[in-house]
Amino acid sequence: MKKSWNIVGWKNKLELWLKNMLGVQSFRELMPHKYLKRLDYYIIAKFLGTYVFAIVLIISIAVVFDFNEKMDRFMEHDAPWSAIIFDYYQNFIPYFANLFSPLFVFIAVIFFTAKMAENSEIIAMFSTGMSFKRMLRPYMVSAAIISIITFLLGAYVIPKGSVTRINFEDKYYKERKTSTVRNIQMQVDTNVVAYIERYEDQSKTGYRFSLDKFEGKQLVSHMTARTIVYDTAHANHWSARDYMIRELGGDREMIKRGNRIDTLIRLTPDDLILMQNQQEMMTNPELSAYIDRQRARGLSNTKEFEIEFHKRIAMSFASFILTLIGASLSSRKMKGGMGLNLGIGLGLSFSYILFQTVSSTFSVNGGMPPIIAVWIPNILYAFIAYFLYRRAPK
Repeated sequence: MKKSWNIVGWKNKLELWLKNMLGVQSFRELMPHKYLKRLDYYIIAKFLGTYVFAIVLIISIAVVFDFNEKMDRFMEHDAPWSAIIFDYYQNFIPYFANLFSPLFVFIAVIFFTAKMAENSEIIAMFSTGMSFKRMLRPYMVSAAIISIITFLLGAYVIPKGSVTRINFEDKYYKERKTSTVRNIQMQVDTNVVAYIERYEDQSKTGYRFSLDKFEGKQLVSHMTARTIVYDTAHANHWSARDYMIRELGGDREMIKRGNRIDTLIRLTPDDLILMQNQQEMMTNPELSAYIDRQRARGLSNTKEFEIEFHKRIAMSFASFILTLIGASLSSRKMKGGMGLNLGIGLGLSFSYILFQTVSSTFSVNGGMPPIIAVWIPNILYAFIAYFLYRRAPK
């Protein structure tokens, strides 16, 4: 009784706050009852409940298989159980759940809609005069909820967890980061170009460094150094060793030499060394800033980052398309049950994920713009969704 009283008191306090702050009397006034009826809430509950159940079921199986595959490497590198659970799998689960969200949406829609059709619930809805278009309203509301959550997780939350997960994999499973790069040339500031013949990330040291400053097309300063070392305690802070600076002004030239000089250069080791799947560790604002910075430097290695940026948006819209396909496929009652519909739905969902991977590969290795490569699967499957919608029982 005490627990029940606390819940009622908590609810009354919230409703009092709603009345004072928002001018409403209860939670129900916040719900769009003009557009959503009891039947709509029933379908939304079915949709979201089945969606969550599909995630729990499939991700549980994925965790078992992943642990079975990587267990030997974890034990070989003496990975602590706390790190395995909290650093790796705590971030592994939301990452893959969000990655395969379109698949879970499709499975959920196919499964519970086919079950409703088998139990003649959809026939009962149509017998009351409800149209198929009206029946899709709660489906689209559910898809909107999933789409918003998927985008917010993928754009702002999961990238932070991916940093911990990938660092764990580098330490206890398989290192992904390249430790040495050669012949790097980039624009580090307006009319300032840097060159490093070889850079070693372990010591944060670059060899045979040069820095050229221009005014228009004329070279005004040329700096060379035998080595240049990054100061990890201060951002963009480098120490040049055995350096020479040539200042060019008209017919005059000034030369300055020395053993060491500290200088600020808008360059960090992260700009020189790229980790595999580094784009997965950046939030959307970080991705956008990185792409703009690399373009300003004249670098062309931004396609994977652009693909990741646009894919997060496109994958969110995929929830609506795949929901429409699933509802149109499985709303008709069939003699063979839901097996055929479920098979077709799984085939379409896997083909969507495969098609998106292939189109992204064409963008990286070919000349296709990333935004087009990412949205082509959505456009194609939107036509499939419209075709199936036209053929669905009305």
